[in-house]
Amino acid sequence: MSYQHKGRRQNDTPRIDTSGINFSEITKELFDSIAERCAKSVAAAKSKHNKPTQLRRFYDEVVMWENKVNTYPDKFSEYLPFIRMLNAKVAYAKGRDLVDDNYVTLLSHCLSQVNTAQDMRVFKLFIEAFMGFYKVERPSG
Repeated sequence: MSYQHKGRRQNDTPRIDTSGINFSEITKELFDSIAERCAKSVAAAKSKHNKPTQLRRFYDEVVMWENKVNTYPDKFSEYLPFIRMLNAKVAYAKGRDLVDDNYVTLLSHCLSQVNTAQDMRVFKLFIEAFMGFYKVERPSG
C-alpha cells in the first residue's frame, strides 16, 4: 500500500510525495523542506485521522528504538525485525481509522530505508523534524 506518486485519491486528499527522503544520501533539505512538505501532506486530512497524539506515539517508539540501537549498535540486526514491526502497528492504526494512507506511506517508505544503525538515527531525526513541522500545521488533536 505504497503511494509514492503525486496525485489525488477519492477523498481528494493529495497523495504524499516521498521523493527526496533518502537516508543514505542526507541532503540539506531532508530535515527542512522535505520534512515540512511531508508534514503538510499528512496534516491535509483535517479529520479524525492523524491526530498529533497518535502520531506522537509512533514517534516515541521510533525514539525508543533509536536509543536502543545507539546504546547497543552491535544488536541492530536483532532489533531490526521489531523496528520494522512499526509497519504492522501503523497498519493496525489505519484499520482503526486513526491514521490515513499518507501517514502509512510515509512510515513505510522511511522504514524500508532503515538497514543500519546510522539509518535508524537519520530516520529518528527525520521523524523529529516532521513532528516539529506537523505541530505547526496541526497544533491540536
